[in-house]
Amino acid sequence: MTSIASGPTGTGDASRPARHPSRFRESGVRARHLRAHVLVVTWLGLALLAVAAQDSLSISRWLAVHMFLLGAVTTAILIWSEHFAVALLHARLPDERLGTARLATANIAVAGLLIGVWSATPVLTAVFAALLVAAATAHLVMLVRLGRGALGGRLKPIVSSYRAATAALIAGTLLGWLLSNGGAGPDRYAGLRLAHLHVTLLGWIGLPVLGTLFMLWPTVLGVRMKERTTKVSRWVLALTGSGLLVTVTALALGWRWPAVAGLALYVEGVALAVNLFVRTVRGHRPVSAAAVWMLAAATCWLLVAVAADLALLASRSLANAQSGIDTLMPVLLIGFVAQILIGALTYLLPVVLCGGHEERAAVRAVLERGWLPRLVVLNTGILLAALPLPGPATTTGVLLAALAGAAFLGLAMVVLARSGRSPEKGTSRNPALRGTAAGVALTVLAVLVANSGGADTGTGTSAAGTSHAADGEVRIVAVTLAHMRVRPARVEVAPGTALRLKVTNDDAQRHDLKVENGPATPMLGKGDTRVLDLGTITDDREAWCTLPGHRAAGMSMDIVVKDGTADAPDGHSGHTTTATAGGLDLGADFSPGWKARDAELAPAPGGKLHKLELHADHTTVEVAPGVRQQMWTFGGTAPGPTLRGTVSDVFEITLVNDDKDMGHGIDFHAGSLAPDRPMRTLQPGERLVYRFRAEKAGAWLYHCSTAPMLQHMGNGMYGAVVIDPPGLPKVDREYLLVSSELYLGTPGSTAQVTKMRQGDPDAWRFNGVANQYAKQPLKAKAGERARFWVVAAGPTDGIAFHIVGTVFDTVYKEGTHLLKPGDPGGAQVLDLAPAQGGFVETTFPEAGHYAFVDHDMRHAEAGAHGMVEVTD
Repeated sequence: MTSIASGPTGTGDASRPARHPSRFRESGVRARHLRAHVLVVTWLGLALLAVAAQDSLSISRWLAVHMFLLGAVTTAILIWSEHFAVALLHARLPDERLGTARLATANIAVAGLLIGVWSATPVLTAVFAALLVAAATAHLVMLVRLGRGALGGRLKPIVSSYRAATAALIAGTLLGWLLSNGGAGPDRYAGLRLAHLHVTLLGWIGLPVLGTLFMLWPTVLGVRMKERTTKVSRWVLALTGSGLLVTVTALALGWRWPAVAGLALYVEGVALAVNLFVRTVRGHRPVSAAAVWMLAAATCWLLVAVAADLALLASRSLANAQSGIDTLMPVLLIGFVAQILIGALTYLLPVVLCGGHEERAAVRAVLERGWLPRLVVLNTGILLAALPLPGPATTTGVLLAALAGAAFLGLAMVVLARSGRSPEKGTSRNPALRGTAAGVALTVLAVLVANSGGADTGTGTSAAGTSHAADGEVRIVAVTLAHMRVRPARVEVAPGTALRLKVTNDDAQRHDLKVENGPATPMLGKGDTRVLDLGTITDDREAWCTLPGHRAAGMSMDIVVKDGTADAPDGHSGHTTTATAGGLDLGADFSPGWKARDAELAPAPGGKLHKLELHADHTTVEVAPGVRQQMWTFGGTAPGPTLRGTVSDVFEITLVNDDKDMGHGIDFHAGSLAPDRPMRTLQPGERLVYRFRAEKAGAWLYHCSTAPMLQHMGNGMYGAVVIDPPGLPKVDREYLLVSSELYLGTPGSTAQVTKMRQGDPDAWRFNGVANQYAKQPLKAKAGERARFWVVAAGPTDGIAFHIVGTVFDTVYKEGTHLLKPGDPGGAQVLDLAPAQGGFVETTFPEAGHYAFVDHDMRHAEAGAHGMVEVTD
């Protein structure tokens, strides 16, 4: 087998003590490796400092993770992938100056990226992201050129894993830049974030680690390589590389099941590698027991993490999978990446630093001090952090893991410092080594002093807010964090108001809220709430989520000081509202690409038999500006598809229950038949044919017939059936508006059901979305006659339908005309109780904007309003 300790042209027997690599005798190469490992240790130290600095802010954790991954791990992979590629290909050493330039460029780019994101400077982030892509591209070109004309060896295929990994670094950098500047948008954020995580952790880090282990594992064990190693390494790269490509592409496009299929290939590749590693183990005494156990534990954690990742993606939507995959981060970052780095450096640092077997053994003995307790503490910490235990257990786990990492970091700094001293004179041969060690130590001391007083995490009330609370009005505003939005997005207060924000995270992903020149919440999990006391408000402020990229994606709110409110214009203009409701900001923007539901009602189709297949299932839709929620739907929409016909038409509806979790049924009010069989509850996977004849005209409701109907209807399982009265005249425009209530929250949860039973909706809406026709008005022309069909779906409240600026000359309610054209009177409202329906007609006299509302003003101000835009 090819020994890692061998030079690029030599081979060695791993069962014998590893020989000193001839290429490391060259002072230039050795000095470069020393500088690289100083950088690795420095980045590790800075990452630990970021963890210790201000753990309440997400940016601190983000910095810690990226200092570790982009700083320490990237530097290690860049230097060792080049060295191993030279050895495995039996190639000539690349130009030393170019190698140093690539490494320096990469580290400068990483530092600049961290500063750019931390300071929220998009230009800086873009420049250094481009610089990192350039450094990675140069590294990839170098790896490709090494293979041209090289002699090659048994493990030549492993170099392909380094090339694939470098391509993954380029993709991960581009995805990270897109996320940091908000280019992902709220709708695509979940998929792109997951794509970024997978291509970085499983691609840039996972691929080269697995490839290197094919030679590092038997070398550290001190045994011969298995004959099957070359063949298995090819299969592993094919499975993991292709699987990762499919997974990342599918996640970026928001396709869950292709991502699951790709990740299954990756898991199969890891399992194949682990199987070979297990078969390689023999009864020999290993070269480094510490390295063996750490490499073994790290590989096991990788297999556990990717298997759990696969299960999460297969069982949850991309948005909901984020929180579960986030819980795997300690396993991947600490259990796999950090532990593999510590295990590899335990073996490799002596190879880099020393010139003989005895000297290497002495350095290795320093690095292995207390390795067994450190191994136990590290993996116990990982287990505590990964399991669904209370917060203190998780915190304890992270601290234990950090303690074990800091212990190795201290030993590594001792070894690096000693390597820079002349054994004859005891003087420094490499002042940079000792200078770096001293710099890290001074930085640790500075951070500890700076934070000794304790940082205000914003979890309680601020002193300033408390001291001025009695000077003016105290206002408490409920703030919701969800779907990459802060709701409300704007809060207006009078000067001198003492403001408190009750902040709740209603998202599967963790968020926080930081107020400009004010307090901040800690990171909040789903359902967590904190109150921020801002004190007396005298000037405008902004608040935002500090997680990198979230503010740029629109996750911010404005606090605006206003002297009073503007007077409402004369006439009916007061019907137009931009009020907030239940924490919703109805004046906010809908998601990019969103379109209002088409309210135009198509004419009744020809023929007497109408067939339709309806699928009952869960569907996530936008129910208010920027607010997405899972709904229970017929046909994927809430309300479901509209049916239209004439008296005596027959409707044949095939209901298919695609919901895997619960039963559903259906009840058509337009039909008259015994409910026993056609309205029965269908279990998951069942289907039935519901056939009825429409004997009577009217605007009818259909809805789920499964108890509790309050919940099924309240979560979107309703729709309309329009049966034209005989002789119904044609009009220029026909619209259908189905009114209903909106109850935010997890469908069927205690909190949501409580709101339903108390009749306390978060908003009211037409055609399933609050405020949609205020954003995208209905269209008409002056002089046109328009008919508005209205069905009150409830499930609790009716409607008083009114159009500002018009008088109805036709009113048809519950199967009969209350008013016809030519009658001396007119009507102003179509009043409907829950489950009732009808229509009104009017002619728009001139061009303008005609607001339509539920004249129960509480409903109108909370979403049940829209606009008809009339042109000449």
